[in-house]
Amino acid sequence: MSECCSSSGCEDGHPKKHRCPVNGQKYSEVPVRAIEHHIKEAWAWQPTGHRYFFCDDPACEVVYFGDDGSMILKSRLRKQIGQKENSDDGLLCYCFGVTKRDFQSNPATRDFVVAQTKAGRCSCDTSNPSGRCCLKDFPKTAFG
Repeated sequence: MSECCSSSGCEDGHPKKHRCPVNGQKYSEVPVRAIEHHIKEAWAWQPTGHRYFFCDDPACEVVYFGDDGSMILKSRLRKQIGQKENSDDGLLCYCFGVTKRDFQSNPATRDFVVAQTKAGRCSCDTSNPSGRCCLKDFPKTAFG
């Protein structure tokens, strides 16, 4: 699998989770380059935090937040984020455009994504708004 999808990678001693300033839940760290790929007018954004985190709670308007309390809301993004939407059109895999509906109708889409990831053809670290491997967003079993 590509480096972005491996479990060894970026251990630097910092806690990898931080509480969302709105809903209080803990969320994982996200690379700044992922944020820059998903916000409108990335050239105008000036990061103020040292580290940033991704809130995947569909009920929360916050998508990204910094360890300094800064927040980026859904309204500042270029397009909808699958993890934040309850729609069947929400993306599971940003690298290859696989939606929740695609997976519902054909669970083998996950096998395709696995094969592409193993071949090093994914770009999850920037394409996926969470900055993590898209395979983690697939349900463990097909939808019921």
